[in-house]
Amino acid sequence: MTSSTSGEYPPTLADAERESLVETIKDWSIGNGLAIRPPASVIAAEADPEGIAAVNAPVTLFPSPFPRQCFAQARSVQKTYNELYASVSRDEEFLAATVKEVIDGDDFIRNLWDVHLKVKQEGYTQPLSLGMFRSDYMVHQDTSGSAPSLQVKQVEFNTIASSFGGLSAYTSRLHKYLAATEYPLLEQAISQGSLDLPANDSVGGLAGGIEAAYHAYSASERGHPKCVIFLVQGGERNVFDQRHLEYHVANANPPIPVFRLAYADILKHTSVSKTAKRELLYHLPRNPAKVFEVAVVYLRAGYGPGDYPDQSAWDARYQLERSAAIKCPTVLTQLAGTKKVQQILATPRPSSDPSRLGRFINDDTDEAKELWKTFTNIYPMDTSEAGLEARKKALDPELCQAYVLKPQREGGGNNTYRGAIPEYLRSIPESHWGSYILMEIITPPPVSNVILRNGKIEQGGVICELGIYGTCVWNQDSGVIQHNEEAGYLLRTKGDKSEEGGVAAGYGCMDSCSLV
Repeated sequence: MTSSTSGEYPPTLADAERESLVETIKDWSIGNGLAIRPPASVIAAEADPEGIAAVNAPVTLFPSPFPRQCFAQARSVQKTYNELYASVSRDEEFLAATVKEVIDGDDFIRNLWDVHLKVKQEGYTQPLSLGMFRSDYMVHQDTSGSAPSLQVKQVEFNTIASSFGGLSAYTSRLHKYLAATEYPLLEQAISQGSLDLPANDSVGGLAGGIEAAYHAYSASERGHPKCVIFLVQGGERNVFDQRHLEYHVANANPPIPVFRLAYADILKHTSVSKTAKRELLYHLPRNPAKVFEVAVVYLRAGYGPGDYPDQSAWDARYQLERSAAIKCPTVLTQLAGTKKVQQILATPRPSSDPSRLGRFINDDTDEAKELWKTFTNIYPMDTSEAGLEARKKALDPELCQAYVLKPQREGGGNNTYRGAIPEYLRSIPESHWGSYILMEIITPPPVSNVILRNGKIEQGGVICELGIYGTCVWNQDSGVIQHNEEAGYLLRTKGDKSEEGGVAAGYGCMDSCSLV
């Protein structure tokens, strides 16, 4: 792919140009909050005992070229995806069957399901759910037809802690600033207006979902002011990404009280009232006499086993789930986001019967047809006929080179790629294989860029992954959708030799699209 500018893209930089651009990016990033807390490898804890340091987030020097039709395709299906996953979260029978297929090798999924069963026995008290989703894609070059075509193919669908909406909006602003002020001054100049940089209000879009849920929560019957809780991990490095959303919500008119609460402190600073409604009450740590009724709890923690080191952590999740607060996500919505659900929905339609997707969206609708275009080949690793065939591919030292093995996890660093798959499978009990899925690796067209990470420059081939955000508020009992919006985008970029793409995990970087 090339950009819409004439000549080489990104342009070759003279040493002085590169240094000037890097200085501009570092200052703009800190001045505008495109920042993270530094990893220990950059600033040791003993050098920053008060935790006051911040560094610019890893970022590309130029926006990466991205096919216009693929960007439009990904955006166009987001509201349908929002509806789909809201429907999946409501289908307890489907989720129960899905969970049953993976729990033999996955205690984390089993424990999440047990939380749901425990609350179900008591009876749920809050029918409304909030989804802040992100559907991730890569560009796939289809060469099966007479003329090669480009389409986006879904990598995964995130239903919990869909991060980087805050930093993504500021990355788009950074690149627009550079396009107006710096790129035209280069020896290989990129003239003003020659780059097509799409608007990106992921901060406002995601905050809008929280605000919609907040206003959908009825006024407190106990006279407490309502609030929103951001539930976070202790020592969060990606704090500014989250803060941008917090500040936007807090600045609503009238203002909305927003508080951060570490996951480990849920039981310490919240309680559930002994009423039929079971209101979740937040006791302000610095003044416990001040009590707020939690309208919305937004989980930026709780998505992996590391957040549940002991039984009290599971007790905390149960306390949230049984309360009247609108959860983002509920346990059922979190389970809807597992890779197994993605694999089942993408299972090709038999010749006569409805597809598995058809349980939620009629196969013959335009909406379903557009979703199908985004699906890639994903296989179970169970003992079904398809699963046994996938196991052969995964164990074959040649065939495995085209695949990635994925567990039921969110966040970076969980997957096993290509030649490492056979050895990994042999290292775990065969009875656990069914808790994984096998996905065909998507190979996008080559792109080049320059990455600034921890003050160092990395230059060469890159792989870009597009995420489209969506927000949805729905009634779990009736299925009525009260709010459904697309909410901006994220472009994450990594070196083309890197398997993982997580920015927080240290693999990828922030980027934005230059549509071509």
